[in-house]
Amino acid sequence: MLRLCNQYHPHRFAVCTLLFFFSLVRLCGQETRTEQLRISADVLRAHISVLGADSLEGRGTGTRGCERAAAYITRVLRTNDVAPHPALIGYEQYFPLHGSSPDEGTEFTLYAPKDSYALRLQEDYVLFSAGAQTFTPQPVKMIFVGYGIIAPEFDYNDYQNVDVRNAIVVFLSGEPLSTDESYFDGERTTIHSSFVEKQKTALARGARGSILIPSSGDRSFDDWYEQQRHFRFEEVRHLSAPSENLNMLLNPKLVPFLFTDAQYSFDDITAMERRHSVKSFPLSLRGSFLGKFHEREFLSSNIIGFVEGSDPALKDSYVIVSAHYDHLGIGVPVEGDSIYNGVFDNASGVASLLEIARIFSLPEYRPKRSVLFLFLTGEERGFLGSQYYCMNPVVPLYKTIAAVNIDGISMFERTRSAIGIGAELSTLGEMLKESLRYLDIVMDEIPKNVFRQDQFRNSDQFMFAQAGIPSILVAEGLQYETSSFEQGLQRYTAWAEERYHTPFDDLSQMMNMDAAQQHTSFILTFAVTLANLSNGKQLPQWNSHSPFLSARLRSIFEKK
Repeated sequence: MLRLCNQYHPHRFAVCTLLFFFSLVRLCGQETRTEQLRISADVLRAHISVLGADSLEGRGTGTRGCERAAAYITRVLRTNDVAPHPALIGYEQYFPLHGSSPDEGTEFTLYAPKDSYALRLQEDYVLFSAGAQTFTPQPVKMIFVGYGIIAPEFDYNDYQNVDVRNAIVVFLSGEPLSTDESYFDGERTTIHSSFVEKQKTALARGARGSILIPSSGDRSFDDWYEQQRHFRFEEVRHLSAPSENLNMLLNPKLVPFLFTDAQYSFDDITAMERRHSVKSFPLSLRGSFLGKFHEREFLSSNIIGFVEGSDPALKDSYVIVSAHYDHLGIGVPVEGDSIYNGVFDNASGVASLLEIARIFSLPEYRPKRSVLFLFLTGEERGFLGSQYYCMNPVVPLYKTIAAVNIDGISMFERTRSAIGIGAELSTLGEMLKESLRYLDIVMDEIPKNVFRQDQFRNSDQFMFAQAGIPSILVAEGLQYETSSFEQGLQRYTAWAEERYHTPFDDLSQMMNMDAAQQHTSFILTFAVTLANLSNGKQLPQWNSHSPFLSARLRSIFEKK
């Protein structure tokens, strides 16, 4: 029956999707109604209109707008008979957080042998993380430590010949460039390129703080206004997290000044990068930091819906489908608008997940395995909700066979292709490809000029992966029904440059709800496939080269 869908037709997608759903339902000995299984474009629009409205004030973590979004999600789950998990009292998984924002009077000063220079917060530097514990009243030494990386697996150590205890370290963004798969994974970026990982390494070596400067190929610092705007939002972290040390980004215009009277200039560093011979060495400048902060402690919550599996032998294994419901909140006004609504990112993903949960909850259409619907908070502040869930799961992690994350859905135009972010890391890639084949949708590679090659680490699926769960994000491809690849690429790039993480990602922008419906159907089809895998089928697993394989094996062995 499904072979009838091989020839593509623009109106056949919904029919093919329903045929696929019906085949899965009949495998379970069940029947259901067409109108119930169809993803509703009108309902998607209604959810987005609520979650993306100005009244929710951008859904910043720990704000009243975020609380209103959580209440709305809970109300919709209850209305659609999606149950809470028995391990929780209600749908909420609460956890404590700490918020910190620098006040006027915060001072960072650089000291040369004869002069001192007071740098201006936001203008000359922005704080990635800081707090009252970063108080450094006396000038301390500063040391350049290359990329700030220790990677034993690649026989690489920027700290080998320097002592950074009680120092502020300066390091380059990114990691050594390579085309060799055996050295920093070739053209793919590794975890070592992460600013957070560099901070952890510096702290472990006894550093008082760190300054990130751009490597020669890094263009992300070019728009300093964008960095200023982004880092004016409140820093939020887990209340139980270790105290942060001082971590900042420096205005690129001031970077050469850091190397004044040092052994090497910044131009020398750039030349070292090209030769793959970056050295670590002390700087002649010293630095001090006197911070004044507004700090608070509060509770936020993940919202968790649950559908128990219908198969007695399989219902004790789980599939996670997730989306984050937070966004940036209220920030620096742009053209008079200070509300960062986050309609595409990620009111659209939450709307999609609510519709998927509705269909899974139909009494006539329960999957064999149990499904958890995770509406996560704090993604924009460092994946706080998914991190907390992985530390405090409602079911053992090793019993979760896969996690499918939704972070934005297509609302430009119906597409003929989809992209699996992280598809190359596990067998989920091939499973997604096979699932999409029944819908006449092809799998695309990640276009290098659209997504960063480390895109997998940029949303909640990364936290699930670090916990060992095979994970993937299903994104739209750029093979559209009517637009050419070049037109689609131009449109996507323009949106990313003009609207992403700005107040213009709001309800005034164009929203093609047929495209949103189609994308949601991709994800639903894939989730259905996973939730109905029988014991005789090979379950998702990490590929042998995946850095997350050991975490999976450990969780299985320890039954955690």
